[in-house]
Amino acid sequence: MYALAGDLAAETAVTRDLVADLSEVGWRTPTPAEGWTIADQIGHLAYFDEMAVTSAGRPEAFAAELAALGAAIDTDALAARYRDRSGAQILTWFDAARATLLGTFAGLDPSLRVPWFGPAMSVASSLTARFMETWAHTQDIADALGVTREPTDRLRHVAHIGVGARAFSYAAHGLPPPDVPVFVELTAPSGDIWTWGTADAADRVSGPALDFCLLVTQRRHLDDLDLAVEGPVARQWAAIAQAFAGPPGAGRHPGQFSAAPSGPSAPSGPSAPSPEA
Repeated sequence: MYALAGDLAAETAVTRDLVADLSEVGWRTPTPAEGWTIADQIGHLAYFDEMAVTSAGRPEAFAAELAALGAAIDTDALAARYRDRSGAQILTWFDAARATLLGTFAGLDPSLRVPWFGPAMSVASSLTARFMETWAHTQDIADALGVTREPTDRLRHVAHIGVGARAFSYAAHGLPPPDVPVFVELTAPSGDIWTWGTADAADRVSGPALDFCLLVTQRRHLDDLDLAVEGPVARQWAAIAQAFAGPPGAGRHPGQFSAAPSGPSAPSGPSAPSPEA
């Protein structure tokens, strides 16, 4: 948990570097998530950080908030709650929520089960989900600013939860998950090879870890990624894959990011390989 919290802290620094010096106009820059500004993206992370802390320490309060939100979580409505806050206020909120999250989770038993908006999960998986969300929403911010982030082996956390959420991807679409194995083989930014599943499976997904992470967070369309998807079950999964809880997202359309960003590269922070969550 300390190692995972350390990786999340490093990823948080990348996020913060992108937004810390934005003007108030900059905070209102539209992102590829329709209707969402950069401020909305950071506010979204702050809100769900607070909810993760609540789920781990006060599950009854979490259940009450979940009931108040209703069966379908309307993230657009949640974003609208905080649009009267300035960019500086949003950043202060995020800093406090993220610090509390890291301080709370680092010392917890990784096997402790906690409720969430989707299925209940271990606190190790919960913190991994916060990493995935941070990386995905920072991608939206980077895209909005025309910045390219340097990928690191911390992506293993995103890939791991993306593979683990395969059954949930089907459930989110009201489909039964097929009882067919899919082998996933990814090349890490460092050149290491990461694998999940049985190597002799006929259905397979392979390629750069970055591309797989962009797929399962729905930040790029499959047509724009350098992934080899073999077999009907693997192709079906790739078309609906989502690493995040909640209803299916709209995703991105083919060719939306065909032009290379013209902006500078964002700092990547420490790039040591991460342990599997």
